[in-house]
Amino acid sequence: MAQQIKLFTREELKCRNTRDDAILIIHNGVYDVTKFLDEHPGGEEVLLDNAGKEATEPFEDVSHSSDARALMQKYKIGELVEADRTQTKGPYAPQWSNDQAQESGNMRAWMVPIVLAVAATILYRYLFA
Repeated sequence: MAQQIKLFTREELKCRNTRDDAILIIHNGVYDVTKFLDEHPGGEEVLLDNAGKEATEPFEDVSHSSDARALMQKYKIGELVEADRTQTKGPYAPQWSNDQAQESGNMRAWMVPIVLAVAATILYRYLFA
């Protein structure tokens, strides 16, 4: 039998912003980071500054590693109710994998400028040699 996901409202989470009860909302997921405060590489202040509220933007601005993203699943305690969810499309859509296809896409993005630079060099040498 599948485990039931606990649902929270933003209203009930906004007061959970202390060192003894620190909750973050990231991509509509609810994370209890109270036990992680002392372990967080960026210090507890950054977590407490965002506790009890939406933390997707600051989380994504830091560009957390895939290891950090995997670790955060340990602290997930639920999700926001449907009415309180935000759209995660755009610059802060979750990008939770380091797929090989994504890496090869990055290589392709570099290939066009490299090919153009080589072609420009050959053309320059041909015309001015």
